Amino acid sequence: MTFGIPRETEIAVAGHGAAATAVADVRPPAGPGAAAGGPDPAAPPEVPPAGGSAFDHHGGEPYRAGTPHAQARIDLAAIRANVSRLCDAAGSAEVMAVVKADGYGHGMVAAARAALAGGATWIGVAGMREALALRAAGVPGRLLAWLLTPGDDWNSAVAAGVELSAGADWAVRAAVRAAHAVGRPARLHLEAETGLGRGGATAGDWPALVETAARAEAAGSVRVVGVWSHLARADEPGHPGCDRQLADFRSAAELARRAGLTPEVLHLSNSAATLTLPEAHFDLVRPGLAVYGLSPVPGLAGPAELGLRPAMTLTARLASVKRVPAGHGVSYGHRYRTPRETTLGLVPVGYADGVPRHASQAGPVLVAGRRHKVAGTVCMDQFVLDLGDVPAAPGDEVVLFGPGDRGEPGAQDWARAAHTISHEIVTRIGARVPRTYTGGTVSDAR
Repeated sequence: MTFGIPRETEIAVAGHGAAATAVADVRPPAGPGAAAGGPDPAAPPEVPPAGGSAFDHHGGEPYRAGTPHAQARIDLAAIRANVSRLCDAAGSAEVMAVVKADGYGHGMVAAARAALAGGATWIGVAGMREALALRAAGVPGRLLAWLLTPGDDWNSAVAAGVELSAGADWAVRAAVRAAHAVGRPARLHLEAETGLGRGGATAGDWPALVETAARAEAAGSVRVVGVWSHLARADEPGHPGCDRQLADFRSAAELARRAGLTPEVLHLSNSAATLTLPEAHFDLVRPGLAVYGLSPVPGLAGPAELGLRPAMTLTARLASVKRVPAGHGVSYGHRYRTPRETTLGLVPVGYADGVPRHASQAGPVLVAGRRHKVAGTVCMDQFVLDLGDVPAAPGDEVVLFGPGDRGEPGAQDWARAAHTISHEIVTRIGARVPRTYTGGTVSDAR
């Protein structure tokens, strides 16, 4: 599979998700003359640093008014290609691209549209508000929301054709009330507890849930279109717990059929199972992390080995550069002291932007083609790098993570540094870091 798709369009988004607003591309060019045809007459004016021209600082890149101090660049072509790869892995099963948590931090609406363009036929989210935001943005197709509460807007969801999960009798009753209120049947996916210990009806409660749903379907209030569950240890291929859950899931589906239900789809697989457990594919798979090009089994294979390409590149620009002597304390608590005279670079993102504080002293970045680690404690809005004798100036780019094309770290490298998982690294990137989209159109990111 080829991921080297040339850049088509780039748009910067202030905030992200369903309410994102597309604005002009304010990323500085790669250098003088990088853009064919000369400077853009619509571009904001360049603001030179005090005492020199716009090109006097290291790196030769112009300062431009409005250039963000940090941004997350999202490659929509990579999302499309990742979904195409997942469709291949799923075989005869359909693919539901999961775009919960604002598309794992990539932008929910843009990710959903790119996933549908890549071959997904379903979109999945956790909360009902996420589903309604997708509908409000005009995202078409089959859409499932599964993490629901009694206080959610069931009427609006049923009216919008959102398919809903029910793992207990109360949820079926809520769907029935909504169906009566809006004048159309609710489409339900019954959730079975098969071993994860989260949502879903236990084996003891499952018969009652199925009976309640069957009565509601016979009355014309609901249509049970799916039976589903979730694997606890799919990221450990070969673990016996997967086989036990598969057996329990088959039993739950068979009981539903004996009660007269005829679900269109059975679904169990997350990203890891989609790629490593074909016997769990059934009629529909629900990849999330892999849609965004990250490995769901990092201990076994990286993205490239799985045919995936990371879609997010997180960058910032140095806000301050200064020489300090040996023994100089750095950041709160002076957990780091300079071993020699050196250059410190200040990166203007911190834990309020999603840079994990647990990656203090360990988080890797790329500056001018060289790897460095966070020096000292990550602060709310900033962290420091010990750059040694590497030439550096305010405005120089710092790459926190990306697909690795330039030797930069990946999200999994930050996950290891913070003793967490790559899911957390990308989803925690905050709203004050604008998303910039490439490999798509302006409408893809709205």
